[in-house]
Amino acid sequence: MMLERYVEKGGKRLRCGYTTGACAAAAAKAAATLLLCGDAPKTVAIDTPKGVPLTLDVLAPRLEEGRACCAVQKDSGDDPDVTNGVLVYATVARCSTGIEIEGGEGVGRVTQPGLDQPVGAAAINTVPRNMIRSACRDVAQKYGYSGGFSVLISIPEGVALAKRTFNPRLGIEGGISVIGTTGIVEPMSNAALVDTIQLELSVRAAAGDKAALLAPGNYGEAFSREVLGLDTTKQVCCSNFIGDALDAAVRSGFVKILLIGHVGKLVKLGIGMLNTHSAYGDGRAETLAACAVSAGAGLSAVKAVLSCISTDAALAALQKEGILAETMAVLGERIGATLSRHVPEGIQVGFVCFTNAPGLCGVLTKSANAEELMELWK
Repeated sequence: MMLERYVEKGGKRLRCGYTTGACAAAAAKAAATLLLCGDAPKTVAIDTPKGVPLTLDVLAPRLEEGRACCAVQKDSGDDPDVTNGVLVYATVARCSTGIEIEGGEGVGRVTQPGLDQPVGAAAINTVPRNMIRSACRDVAQKYGYSGGFSVLISIPEGVALAKRTFNPRLGIEGGISVIGTTGIVEPMSNAALVDTIQLELSVRAAAGDKAALLAPGNYGEAFSREVLGLDTTKQVCCSNFIGDALDAAVRSGFVKILLIGHVGKLVKLGIGMLNTHSAYGDGRAETLAACAVSAGAGLSAVKAVLSCISTDAALAALQKEGILAETMAVLGERIGATLSRHVPEGIQVGFVCFTNAPGLCGVLTKSANAEELMELWK
């Protein structure tokens, strides 16, 4: 059934969905019911950790050889989730005691420390496991069953979908993760993105890494690899959440951090903006104009920068005025100061700021320690 729950984001009314963990719990409850009473329910009701009750349709019921299997279809609402529409299956059998939970086809397997589950375990996180256990206990109590259950969660489409997720970089192989801390998917959740950044950094730290390589996006990763010649296999994409990524790196125990990003993002650090999303403000032209003034630019250069509609256009204007290098030096000081203020004393943090603009392509400004830090990934 469609979840009629909405949130307001960016002036739009967006529908919420439910997590793979909620689907797994509902499928397990349906399969346990089929196993004990011989009939599969048309729908199944579960409570989510967020306190939102869900009533979900039960699909593909099957009872054979002492096992029952049911599926629930994932609905991500208006969130652009690659798992939207997949079927999450639960196969349940009796066992002597307890509730055993395992992952089947399409559910990833943990291969590196630092994740929610230990190495070797199925990538079914703690909260979904608790939801599955609770759902099975409800069924056992309803039908007076005192034994245990063996639960196998499968997502056949997960093998292919995993290639479109962070899982391969996190050390989860063979499928997707069964996740969700609330049971509910809120569209375009910033918290989910920040959690992903923290998770990836935790994995790197658990593997023994002491230095973190960050990039806001694909431009930064490509420049790091193709121009700077760095090994980007461990680079973490932080999107607009530069401040949150720094916090996550510090929490994970990293002592060296290098940020490599396009000037269109990093220029905002020049006025202390650590979330570079346009929803939080812009100020790119104004920042470059202020840096140009500090570098000794005249009024014509300032007017030229402020009239530009893009960062690259502003760079071209500064080059034409003959003050680009000086302006970038000032911007570099500002970026460095913002980053240094945000990390505790003793953490070495540096940056490389670049552009891909024709005629200017390359490093515009970098921290004094950038070369030393880059050696860690060469």
